[in-house]
Amino acid sequence: MLLVDTVKGELIDDDTIKNYYAHRQPYGEWLDHNLYELRELKIPNKRPFRYSGAELLQLQRAFGYTYEGLYNTVVPMAINGGEPTAAMGTDTPIPAMSKTNPPLFDYFKQLFAQVTNPPIDSIRESVITDTTVYLGIAGNILKEEERNCRVLKVKNPILTNLDLMKIRDMKIDGLKTADISMLYTKDTPLHDAIENLYSQAEEAHAKGATILILTDRGVDKNHMAISSLLAVAALETYLVKTRKSTAISLIIETAEPCEVHHFATLLGFGASAVNPYLALDTLYDMINRKGLVDKDYSQASQAYIDALVSGIVKIASKMGISTIQSYQGSKIFEALGISERVIEEFFPDTVSRVGGIDLDDIAKRTIEMHENAFDPNDLGMDEGLRSIGYHKERSNQEDHLYNPETIHLLQQATWRDDYNLFKQYSACVNAENRHVTLRSTLDFKFAEDGGIPMEEVESVESIMRRFKTGAMSYGSISQEAHECMAIAMNRIGGKSNSGEGGEDLERIVTSGSAVDRCSAIKQVASGRFGVTSKYLTSAKEIQIKMAQGAKPGEGGHLPAKKVYPWIAKTRHSTPGVALISPPPHHDIYSIEDLAQLIYDLKNANKKARISVKLVSEAGVGTIAAGVAKAGAGVVLISGYDGGTGAAPSSSIHNAGLPWELGLAETHQTLIQNNLRSKVVIETDGKMMTGRDVVIAALLGAEEYGFATAPIGDNGLCDDACLQFGYLSSGCCNTESGTAETIPRETGVCD
Repeated sequence: MLLVDTVKGELIDDDTIKNYYAHRQPYGEWLDHNLYELRELKIPNKRPFRYSGAELLQLQRAFGYTYEGLYNTVVPMAINGGEPTAAMGTDTPIPAMSKTNPPLFDYFKQLFAQVTNPPIDSIRESVITDTTVYLGIAGNILKEEERNCRVLKVKNPILTNLDLMKIRDMKIDGLKTADISMLYTKDTPLHDAIENLYSQAEEAHAKGATILILTDRGVDKNHMAISSLLAVAALETYLVKTRKSTAISLIIETAEPCEVHHFATLLGFGASAVNPYLALDTLYDMINRKGLVDKDYSQASQAYIDALVSGIVKIASKMGISTIQSYQGSKIFEALGISERVIEEFFPDTVSRVGGIDLDDIAKRTIEMHENAFDPNDLGMDEGLRSIGYHKERSNQEDHLYNPETIHLLQQATWRDDYNLFKQYSACVNAENRHVTLRSTLDFKFAEDGGIPMEEVESVESIMRRFKTGAMSYGSISQEAHECMAIAMNRIGGKSNSGEGGEDLERIVTSGSAVDRCSAIKQVASGRFGVTSKYLTSAKEIQIKMAQGAKPGEGGHLPAKKVYPWIAKTRHSTPGVALISPPPHHDIYSIEDLAQLIYDLKNANKKARISVKLVSEAGVGTIAAGVAKAGAGVVLISGYDGGTGAAPSSSIHNAGLPWELGLAETHQTLIQNNLRSKVVIETDGKMMTGRDVVIAALLGAEEYGFATAPIGDNGLCDDACLQFGYLSSGCCNTESGTAETIPRETGVCD
């Protein structure tokens, strides 16, 4: 540090500055007298209460637990200590259109940084991340006082049942706790129940409480609980308005959350710590009563908590935030499908461009979940949890754009070159009573005079030049599939994308030949795998990937077992060593840095267009304007629902927005800044029919990318088919992890 004192006319050096501020007050002595650590608190002489058996199942159903949530999320985290991954993006309805009563958490999408204020690499830069939180009075930051140090230090914001017992039982002046019940009865309006939270908080604060514990324990046949996220956001908003937020810390003791995104939203809207007692009790029951997890409970619960914390750190790092303490109350989310009134009253300062559910709808879901657990007619309940098919297709459950019928029709239409079958496929996807995407709610306003004559419309050949296949790297998919798409796109005049895995020289030299296997678009990602002079000079378009739809704010990941010698050769890496791209480009921290890379790539290949890939979110139009000014020729706005590779589950479903929103914003922002003529706008993300393309065109797109559909046309479910030589045989069974041939005529993956 360097200080220039203009009053005294002095230049003060680093050592003098630090020595002055370090000795202004006896900080060490203050901390010794006032800072308490959770791990040092005495354990109460009582046994923690655990739910089990029928009572546990009732609460699981009352709080919306699902079979997939437990066995595809909680169990893998408890076993592996990390967030589980899934594949192939998402094709389910946005929450407001879902018929499966999704929790309120799902209506909030994680924001992430692109280009400016880039994401932190939470893996390689873990030294700067911190999970510590402090409970108690924040104090007056404008005054250096000893009482500002009277806080409880907690290692991470996920509390075990024992941790919460210790906090409740502590006897420390200035750190008094009080319980705030989130329960209410069916005949109580939800708004009145929320008002009751405010009254309880006021009364507790008046009695000297500095740590409020919102709890939903006690749910029974006659009592329901306010949604944990709604309760936290509402109370935090109230405390801010009444200027008490710095005098109170909020802990939430709740049965509802069990996934990483759930905890991130609770912290993001005001909670200082969360005790997921039902998730922990469920884990205990799975280990000790059902024997479903072969692991000691203490180890499994710690692994589960570690997975949650690392997931929260990763979500915060997407916005360049390195500490959970800074993430608390940051509201770094965009709402999708919540009414304006609910947002203004309980989630102020949260971006929300699409309306939807109101307080009555939230209350209705709570009642339905409660009645699903506690039958009001005492007729007895079916055993087990519901399986809604959130990520994998389940009969008569959550709707999927890609289902056995649409997959079968698409594959058969392309294999047989049958346009009538393709029209059946399109009709199935675009059915009037089927609302999955935002664009499904739009309709066309046709001209009364019949419109433009067909002979004046762009030719098929001209239109196909606007089509591209998505960025799927060699390694994430096989050589055969990768080359197949390159050959096909070159033949129709479109462009295939190499992805970030480089491209073999043997393919590059085929450019312009009868069997052209060279990808027209070469991608430059943060890992720079396979980026060489020949790679760049062979491109017709060079794409800089700033983010990707399936997991914005994160880098690519090729597992070690898939880095075969021939893959490693193309990527210029070591066989058998996992390849993880960093979330940011470590040489791009501003639009100016991006402009430098664009300039360098133009010098590497003067004939190639330069494209920049962004992901749809609030504010992407401003970033796109900067990209246009930086000299790019193409801006790609990718939707959250795309993706053909593996990604963490929370990122697939809870990060990014539909391309419809990002595309419209980008088009309008560029027009307002007189930049629209400088760039071509491209979009991608679960584009499945001609209707999708036309809507994208009307919203401003000029070029269109497809990935899941082309790879699905191969009749392949997984790389296993390719690895075992079943390219021409048809489909495969990946449920067991083995490749098995299925008659090609079925065209349906198991």
